[in-house]
Amino acid sequence: MQSTGKDLQKAIETIEISKKDEVYLKISCEASVAQELCDYFTFTVPGHTFMPAYRMKIWDGKIRLINPQTRRIYRGLLHHVKRFCDERGYNFESEFTDDEFSVAEAKQFAEGLNLPFEVRDYQLDAFRTAVQYGRQLLLSPTASGKSLIIYLLARYYNKKTVIIVPTTSLVEQMAKDFIDYGYDEEICKIYAGQPVFDSAITITTWQSFSKAPKDVMQSFDVVIGDEAHLFKANVLKGILEKMKNTAIRIGCTGTLDGTEVHRLQLEGLFGPASKVISTSELIDEGTIAAIDIDVIILAAGKGTRMYSSIPKVLHEVGSKSLLNHVITTAQKIKPKKIHLVVSKEISKIYSNADKNINFVIQKNRKGTADAISQCIPYLRQNNNKVLILYGDVPFIDISTIKKLVSIK
Repeated sequence: MQSTGKDLQKAIETIEISKKDEVYLKISCEASVAQELCDYFTFTVPGHTFMPAYRMKIWDGKIRLINPQTRRIYRGLLHHVKRFCDERGYNFESEFTDDEFSVAEAKQFAEGLNLPFEVRDYQLDAFRTAVQYGRQLLLSPTASGKSLIIYLLARYYNKKTVIIVPTTSLVEQMAKDFIDYGYDEEICKIYAGQPVFDSAITITTWQSFSKAPKDVMQSFDVVIGDEAHLFKANVLKGILEKMKNTAIRIGCTGTLDGTEVHRLQLEGLFGPASKVISTSELIDEGTIAAIDIDVIILAAGKGTRMYSSIPKVLHEVGSKSLLNHVITTAQKIKPKKIHLVVSKEISKIYSNADKNINFVIQKNRKGTADAISQCIPYLRQNNNKVLILYGDVPFIDISTIKKLVSIK
């Protein structure tokens, strides 16, 4: 009888993790523990009170990354489940192990590619880490050479690989980079009007790839998502969920939007987040030049022509507000300060934003000139450059901004 009691106690305290497919894990545990896990992986969406589904009372404003009934969770969140077990004192049993891939092995492989230049240490380490785990979300800013990291991974695996990027210009840029690195085989580039053929490496926009048949998506052994923060959109999420046979998943992104749920969604689809290098480190080592500039983002307008109770800048594109897109782009140039001109209701939503953001409340909406004038007391003395962006223009490109601020 005593032995049975011990066995029961062990069963209650153990969480067993097994593979369902290349997208999901299956969790075996007691019902009460499953509910604990569900609560642990439940998050309130920022700004949910402005969303129609919440206002219509058909959604509670929360995202749940695990269902206590199905007990299914993204494979990329395995390390978070282990952390949960460590924090709560549960036993953790898993069938998964990591492969060993040393720095020496990574360096030897890179040297064997006869690249036209030397791979930087942080690029080599990012490559090594991604190979070792097979699933990774690499945090690497603009100008850090992400395309070289992606090239190293594609060449190392030497399997049928699809690289998904957000725009047609990035399809062409990535293909050009690969050719510059020495790749001499034909690359399939998928976007409007381009011929589709079987190739070892395919580079595509997410819009085009989302239309591919399910069996085509599942034919790839490796998926790499560049600018992976855009993969929060339901279409991109759907793509990766359909790729049930694709074991190797690497995401690259220069930014996350700062919310826990955003990071965990991306880690779930790809793998644990790993910082490659920061913009400030690139500036310190002289790889990129610092830009001495302040940014003003105008986001206080009501947007009455939208005929919506939601402020215009909080409407979403790709599961991210218009304003969030603009802030993310502004942060890429590493300004000294971002001055965000907002109304009181918007300031409450962004209260936990980047500490480099200065909130300027425009109490009386008197137009653009008045909004800018509210920022004057906060601008640095002897500041030579101020960049003014509109909070409702989400698709301004970082390359456009860099060209603009470089003008003497």
